[in-house]
Amino acid sequence: MSALPVDPAPGPHWDELVRFWEESDWPEGSKVEIIDGIIVVTPPPGAPHNRIVEKVHRRLYTVVPEDWCVYETQGVAHPARGRLYVPDLVVIPERVMAELEGGESAPLTAAELVVEVTSPSNASYDRLNKAAAYAEAKVPLYLLIDRFGPGGPTVTLYGEPSDVYQELQKVRFGEEIHLPAPFDLTIDTSVFPFG
Repeated sequence: MSALPVDPAPGPHWDELVRFWEESDWPEGSKVEIIDGIIVVTPPPGAPHNRIVEKVHRRLYTVVPEDWCVYETQGVAHPARGRLYVPDLVVIPERVMAELEGGESAPLTAAELVVEVTSPSNASYDRLNKAAAYAEAKVPLYLLIDRFGPGGPTVTLYGEPSDVYQELQKVRFGEEIHLPAPFDLTIDTSVFPFG
């Protein structure tokens, strides 16, 4: 993981940072995000990570409203806080995506659900930085699939954002977790690989 610090305030610094993020030749398959004004490069996720993402993605498409979409590689930006994330999954209304041009990022505030699956190199970002940012942007639901939780693999659903999220439900791998309306979806985490 590498980082390039910059001033996270919106304006010319943000524009320069995003331009650098867009135009640089990052290692193929890596995830490149701007977290609190710092460019963070993480290696491509491994097979267990991708298998979990695929299983959740498939389940979400059975319940999302017709005018919403589920994306795996969509950047979501919160320029006022120096943030540009590429969540493992993000649910965004199609009308928002239709207004974007080229490689433009969607506004983080438009997300209805964000799903992150931890990797060894990014677990603390997913647990702390991203949870705080998603709550601040008022993303209604944040599903954290923490393969490397301190007490073992867990899945936590956060919601009711204000300054922070409320923990709505937390289960160990192997148990079921339920996403409330508008999803009304139960996910059986026993299908998640432990490795």
